[in-house]
Amino acid sequence: MTNIILLGPPGAGKGTQAKRLVDERAMVQLSTGDMLREAKTSGTEMGKRVSAIMDRGELVTDEIVIGLIEEKIGQGAGGGFIFDGFPRTLKQADALGDLLAKTGQKLDAVIEMQVDDAALVARITGRFTCGNCGAVYHDVTKPPAVAETCDACGSHDLRRRADDNEDALKTRLMEYYKKTSPLIGYYYAKGQLSSVDGLAEMDAVAAAVSKVLDKA
Repeated sequence: MTNIILLGPPGAGKGTQAKRLVDERAMVQLSTGDMLREAKTSGTEMGKRVSAIMDRGELVTDEIVIGLIEEKIGQGAGGGFIFDGFPRTLKQADALGDLLAKTGQKLDAVIEMQVDDAALVARITGRFTCGNCGAVYHDVTKPPAVAETCDACGSHDLRRRADDNEDALKTRLMEYYKKTSPLIGYYYAKGQLSSVDGLAEMDAVAAAVSKVLDKA
């Protein structure tokens, strides 16, 4: 059982690599956004708290997010957990460390997906998806065989995210570097940090991630 954190700015490919680890190693991806959406509709006591806070337009506290993660850890995972979107701050990193210790577990690796900002902006502003089946395309690296038609399902409903534009991306990157990049130094000091080239080919990134996990 291996517990890891994937670090990297928006668009670095964390979600893609997490999905591969789920499929190939039976790991469980703990995405903060997914957990909050699930909790909101669960009807549990914690879910009602989350729903009330989100309905008021307020930010969910670290305490609640840690509570949701604790619930998930309690359900177990054969291959271990992938922490996606948490921690984002040093305070959250401390809280996660305390939680793992409390539940008799540990963090085995922190993988930073390194990217060049300019290349990342080019990668993200060129991407679009099929609104019908979710297939992902890119203007340069993966255009559909027939313009404006999904290769997978034939749909013409090809969409771009509203925030996948250069100005919005630069804002998201700045937010990441201000709040989350201190975690890189934090985990480096603990001897838990490994870095991979997030802009390499998908299979090459997966191989680099696997190499880190096999040593953990």
